[in-house]
Amino acid sequence: MPFRPSLAALAVISMLATPVAALAESAPVTVKVNMARILRINAPASTVIIGNPGIADAAIQDPQTLVLTGKSYGQTNLIVLDAQGNPIADTMIEVVQEQAGLVTVYMGDKRTSLACEPVCQPIIMLGDDQGYTGETIGSASAVAAAAN
Repeated sequence: MPFRPSLAALAVISMLATPVAALAESAPVTVKVNMARILRINAPASTVIIGNPGIADAAIQDPQTLVLTGKSYGQTNLIVLDAQGNPIADTMIEVVQEQAGLVTVYMGDKRTSLACEPVCQPIIMLGDDQGYTGETIGSASAVAAAAN
């Protein structure tokens, strides 16, 4: 008599053979530099791996919620594993620059950036002049210290 698996057994086998795709694998997940984004996944995550942690960072907020933060421009990948080390998701991450309201000023070879919504304020972007970046960080630190 030939072997005939039941429909229930076939369903279990097919679920075990195919990892759960929690994130769309066809299109990259986009996040802006210096911004965070919430990602919901279909199964509880135990481990999150970022291919290049200089480009993005990810943290587990709760077992099915990740917080993705853009750190630098570029692409990297995100791998999410369950408690047994099985892959839940494997997707590309693209970190992009905010375009709306951004003004870039060039003075010779020195570049500065301003966020101009609703009024222009200095911001720090990758590639800005180091002196400008230092002054902007110093101003932000002084304001933060005064608030304490």
